[in-house]
Amino acid sequence: MDNMTSEFPSGTIPELDYSEPPAGSDRRTFMVRSAMASAIVALGGTANPLWAQAPAEGQLVKLDPNLQVVKDEKGPVMTLVDEFYKVGPGPSSSHTIGPMRITYDFYQRAIKLPQAELDKATALKVNLYGSLSATGKGHGTERAALAGLIGHEPATIDPVAVLDKMAAEPEKIYPVKLGTKTINASLKDIIYDATKGDFPHANTMKVSLLAGDKVLLEQEYYSVGGGFIEWKGYTPPKKNPPKYPYKTIAEVLNYTKRDNISIAQLAMANETSISGKSEQEVNAFLDKIIGAMRATVKTGLAAPTSTLPGPIKLKTKAGDVYKSAMNEAIPARKAIGMVSAAALAGSEENARGHLVITAPTGGSAGVMPAVLYSLDAAGAKVSDQKLREGLLAASVIGYLCKHHATLAAAEGGCQAEIGVASAMGAAMIAQALDAPPQVVANAAEGALEHHLGMTCDPVAGFVQVPCIERCAFGAVKSWTGYLIANNEIPANRRVDFDSTVQALAITAKEMNSKYKETSEGGLAVSLTLC
Repeated sequence: MDNMTSEFPSGTIPELDYSEPPAGSDRRTFMVRSAMASAIVALGGTANPLWAQAPAEGQLVKLDPNLQVVKDEKGPVMTLVDEFYKVGPGPSSSHTIGPMRITYDFYQRAIKLPQAELDKATALKVNLYGSLSATGKGHGTERAALAGLIGHEPATIDPVAVLDKMAAEPEKIYPVKLGTKTINASLKDIIYDATKGDFPHANTMKVSLLAGDKVLLEQEYYSVGGGFIEWKGYTPPKKNPPKYPYKTIAEVLNYTKRDNISIAQLAMANETSISGKSEQEVNAFLDKIIGAMRATVKTGLAAPTSTLPGPIKLKTKAGDVYKSAMNEAIPARKAIGMVSAAALAGSEENARGHLVITAPTGGSAGVMPAVLYSLDAAGAKVSDQKLREGLLAASVIGYLCKHHATLAAAEGGCQAEIGVASAMGAAMIAQALDAPPQVVANAAEGALEHHLGMTCDPVAGFVQVPCIERCAFGAVKSWTGYLIANNEIPANRRVDFDSTVQALAITAKEMNSKYKETSEGGLAVSLTLC
C-alpha cells in the first residue's frame, strides 16, 4: 500500500463517500456508479461527476387504489384457508387458475342475461394484457381462459382430457350454450393484447360477449396472485368479524401470549368465527389439501423421466433425484435429497399442467407439498392433526404477505412466490413440531428474508427454468429457517417478520418490470435455446 500511495500526490486519492444516494435513485446502482467513478480517478483517468449523482431509472408498479387487494392493507386479515389453498391446473395460479376462474365467472354472468339478448350473441372474446399477454403462451393462459368459457372450473377440471387436448388440437371449435342459443368459441378468441400500458394490475384481462360489433356484456378482471381474482367494481363478500383481529405478526404473537395459545389455534378460531363453519368443517377442507399435496408429490415421483412441453426441452428428474437420495448413506444428505426430490416432483407436475395446490401460488407449487412430505410418513412422521396445525400456521404467514405485499410474480418477482412459500413452509415445520409461536414467526422471517430480491425470469415464458429447481431450494430453505430459529435464542433475533414483509413490499414496488414475469431479463435473456 505504501508504494501505491506514494505514486499519487497528496489529496488526489478520493475518500470514501458515506452520503446517502439522491432521492428516487436505486441504491445499489448509485453505489456501483460511485465506486466506478472513484476507481477511474484512482487509476489516473477523469470521471464524469454526473455518474455518481444521476438517479437510476426505475419502473415502479402502480396498483389501482380501488383494487380490493390494496384496500385490504388497511384492515385486519380476513382471508380464509378455503380461499387461500386452491386446487387447480398448473403452471401458474395467476396465469392459469386465475384466468380460468375469471372466464368461468364471466360465463356464469352471461347466461343470466335475458334470452332475447343471448339470442343475438355471435362471439365471446378475451383480451389479455400486461404480464398475461407477455408470458401467457408459456403458461397456457389461452387454454385456461377458453376452458373457463366452456364451463370448466380449476378444482374439477381434468387437465389431460381438456387442456392437453386443446394444445394438441389448436384449431378445434367448442360449442358454448347460452340458454337455448349456442355459439362457437376457440383459441382464436383469446387475444394476446398490449403487454405495456397503464393497467390497474399487471395481470389484467377483459372478457366480452358480442353481437357482431355490439357489446352485450363486458367485464374487466384482474388476476391478483395466488388464484385470487377481482374485477372492476369488485365488492368483497360480507364476513363475520374475526375473534383475533390482526394486521401484523406482532399482534398475533401478543394474542398467543395473552391467551396461551398457538398460532394454529389462533388461526382456527378466526376461521370458525369469520366463516361460521365448525372446526370439523375446516379440518375436512385441510384434509383435502393434505391429500392433494400427498398426491402431487407421489404422482411426480412416480412419473417416468420425460421431456416437459415447450421449446426448452427440459428433462424431468424428480424420480432420479429421489432414487439417488434413498441410496444415500449419510442421513443429512439423504434428508436434503428427499426434500429436494419431493419439491421437484410437485413443481414438475405443475410444469406439466397437472393439478397442483396454490400455497401460495402455482409457480411455487413444489415447496409446501415437499415440506408436508418431509413431515409426513416419509420423514418426521408427525400426525395428521399436526399437519393440519402446520397448514393453519403457514396460512397466517401467507395471509400477511398477501395483505401487506403481494403473492404475484408479475407484481413482485419470484420473491413473492418462492419466498412466501418458503416462509410458509418454515412456519409449517415449526408449528407441526410444536415450536413456540415466536420460533414459528422467526422461522418464517428467516426463510423469507433470504429470498428478498429474487426475480421472476422464466425462460421462454415457461414455468420450468429456473422455476422448478427454485421450489427445491425454497423447500430446503424452509428447513434451514426452522433449524436456525429453533437453535437460536428467539429474543435475540434482530429482524422481525413484519419488517421483512415490509421489505418484500418495498422491493416489489421498486423492482424493474423486466424481472416481473415478463421474460425480459435475467435467465430469460441470458440462456440461449438451441
